[in-house]
Amino acid sequence: MSTAILTGQPVPGSSLEGDLRSLGFDVRVASDAGDTETLLATVPAGQRVAIVDARFVGHVHALRLGLTDPRFDAAALPGAVTVRPAARQALTRALARENSDASGSTAVAVDSVADRVVAALDADGVALHRPDLGTLVAVVPTDPQARNEARQALAAVDDEAVRLRTAVKSRDGFFTTHFISPYSRYLARWCARRGLTPNQVTTASLITALIAAGCAATGTRGGFVAAGLLLIFSFVLDCADGQLARYSLQYSTLGAWLDATFDRAKEYAYYAGLALGAARGGDDVWALALGAMVLQTCRHVVDFSFNEANHDATANTSPTAALSDRLDSVGWTVWIRRMIVLPIGERWAMIAVLTAVTTPRITFYALLIGCAFAATYTTAGRVLRSLTRKAQRTDRAARALADLADSGPLSEALARLLPGPPRKTALLSAAVGAAAVVTAAWVWGSSWQVVLAAGLYVLLSAEAVERPLKGALDWLVPPLFRAVEYGTVLVLAAKADVNGALPAAFGLVAAVAYHHYDTVYRIRGDAGAPPRWLVRVIGGHEGRTLLVTVLAALLAPTDFKVALTVLAVAVALVVLLESIRFWVTAHKTGAPAVHDEGEPA
Repeated sequence: MSTAILTGQPVPGSSLEGDLRSLGFDVRVASDAGDTETLLATVPAGQRVAIVDARFVGHVHALRLGLTDPRFDAAALPGAVTVRPAARQALTRALARENSDASGSTAVAVDSVADRVVAALDADGVALHRPDLGTLVAVVPTDPQARNEARQALAAVDDEAVRLRTAVKSRDGFFTTHFISPYSRYLARWCARRGLTPNQVTTASLITALIAAGCAATGTRGGFVAAGLLLIFSFVLDCADGQLARYSLQYSTLGAWLDATFDRAKEYAYYAGLALGAARGGDDVWALALGAMVLQTCRHVVDFSFNEANHDATANTSPTAALSDRLDSVGWTVWIRRMIVLPIGERWAMIAVLTAVTTPRITFYALLIGCAFAATYTTAGRVLRSLTRKAQRTDRAARALADLADSGPLSEALARLLPGPPRKTALLSAAVGAAAVVTAAWVWGSSWQVVLAAGLYVLLSAEAVERPLKGALDWLVPPLFRAVEYGTVLVLAAKADVNGALPAAFGLVAAVAYHHYDTVYRIRGDAGAPPRWLVRVIGGHEGRTLLVTVLAALLAPTDFKVALTVLAVAVALVVLLESIRFWVTAHKTGAPAVHDEGEPA
């Protein structure tokens, strides 16, 4: 429940009270500032409350944007201010002070209670969200002529058309923008009018993708065609859930987590379905499926690490970034550059079409080539930016990179025991360790030489994180750790050359990747990293890498397959249970709602 307090004398013929009720507000009327303070005291502390000037003229969607967005504790627009429970005390203090000041003088500079409260909140340093209204009208006319002009401006703009247009993400890929969003926005509105929530649409998208994976697993041409069509429809629903959230402002912590997590689950489940379908036709492509998952996950970690390292860095400019901004001012280059990185829309469209008309092997080859090119392009550009900018990394960025590194108890212990002063060789140490263990696994397979290389990797990874990751290229350390761990599992499973080893490895990498994605989503939501006990229990990246090499050296290939399966199940259970507990608890306890408008994944 939310409460809106209308201040001042209601204007005859005004629809403001009805507009507020349509947005879910219980409306009360206050004659002056003192009456407003009295009414505010009667509103339960757990409710959202808004103070609105009774003379307000504006679109309903302007009120919706300014007064109902759950992502912000306090927000304002001309003639109106709102707070959630977290900012209630600040509003109470501001209103009491402004009421006292007004009662002690014969006149006030601003006769709007809401605007005076906004000024007081600004003076107190309260962070007030002010939505970008664009062409929407939101004014407080002071005379009949101004009111008439405001009403004419109101009639000239179709706020439903604006609401529908702005439901589409401001930055998206070419395929999504031109082939999905023109109609998915109407699906989002259809869902909103029937009371469906974004989380329900997100779940429908997941179910559709899982059915698509099941169709692909049949290994028949009809199954492949159905899989491709269902994958596209799943993506339509995936776009519609975010558009529904923006259309109806139904943002939530749980929703953001479900949307991001299900995207990864859908894509990787589809890879598994393709691999199963190929196996039914006598073609083993599990190595390609696992390779595609490894490459795609490492691409994402590059994105996450670079963004976390630089989003709040000081002096964060470079000639490369300036050139990129200039290219973005040329229309056609924007779309070319967005397509080159193979975002989710282009990627899923390619997968769907190739599934329907070719074979799983060709689909994976195209996917690997496309993702490899995209990864090379984006990583090279970010390396150039890092080398040409003089950014100063913050402590928050260093903590985020340390959390993304996912170092376990072995690295922690060795970092404390390493002799001498801290060294500035994080990237070099990580790169040398990565090359050592992956090369050894490729050359020797299941052998004790690989275990020794893994031991060296543990030592070098500890050295890499013994000091804060604030170097220009230190954001590359977490992606290197991911590539080593996933790559080692892939190579050793392939070298085992036993039926079922690669599917087991696929499951293990999927479980660990979920943990790494979950870490990112917690950091993005300002919820911190997963608890240290969880990282210690599942061993950290270096502990798991060492364990897999030891298991490969000790066990026969068939037993190694079983060990990978058991390890995958154990990691998945621990990680999933803790993740679900955390996000459900955060949602129930009213954690700030989040919504990601970043680059397409």
